[in-house]
Amino acid sequence: MSSFAAMLTDTHTHLYSDAFDNDREAMIERAIAAGVARFFIPAIDSSYTEAMYRLEKQFPNRMYLMMGLHPTSVKDNFEEELAHVEAEFEKRDFYAVGEIGIDLHWDTSTLAIQQQAFKRQIQLAKRKKLPIVIHCRKAFEEIFDVLETEAGDDLFGIFHCFTGTREDAERALSYNMKLGIGGVVTFKNGKIDKFLDEVPISEIVLETDAPYLAPTPYRGKRNESVYITEVCKKVAAIYNLSEEEVARITTENSKEVFGI
Repeated sequence: MSSFAAMLTDTHTHLYSDAFDNDREAMIERAIAAGVARFFIPAIDSSYTEAMYRLEKQFPNRMYLMMGLHPTSVKDNFEEELAHVEAEFEKRDFYAVGEIGIDLHWDTSTLAIQQQAFKRQIQLAKRKKLPIVIHCRKAFEEIFDVLETEAGDDLFGIFHCFTGTREDAERALSYNMKLGIGGVVTFKNGKIDKFLDEVPISEIVLETDAPYLAPTPYRGKRNESVYITEVCKKVAAIYNLSEEEVARITTENSKEVFGI
């Protein structure tokens, strides 16, 4: 891993995860030492809210919090969870509504309420003039169906952990979404590396999704924000740019989305 003169931004990292309970501070310091200056923290559900706030307090001016209900947490109590999201927005500011979306990998029986929760949170983001950060797993058509009903200049954000086809990429971009590029771009069978250079680099941001989806050569191990340097290295090779240039451009892209 190399350290960067330019500033890297991890646009999606679950640093409050219990996977980091034994070494959270050291793990974050490793990332900062490698040039990762900004960490955007997605929400999952109300059980993680206090941990997110603790993280923000421990690392001020590094952690940028989102608020939202993750699709795998959309259960029978989703109305209570959405009320929690709304209540937190009444108390303070966040940088995005996320992560939100549809996940049909674990449970297809909740599709109807996942769609409902996704749509309502998009509408919340529009009211707050904020970006959305989309989680999509085995649900591209379902996601696009909802986005089509909400399309407009006030809809924008990031298609987190993008793993779709070139056609999916074009559709995502048509809804004012940037593509979140993470460890999958380094996988031999990840596929997105085959067409990513056809997507303007102005339309991508970098992410880890730590502790999940560690890039090669750490695949299968716990992911960390410092490993975004491996994602940056691969993206630099794809676009035939220096790693510093990719770090600079993708950080600028993140500022365009999040407004900071």
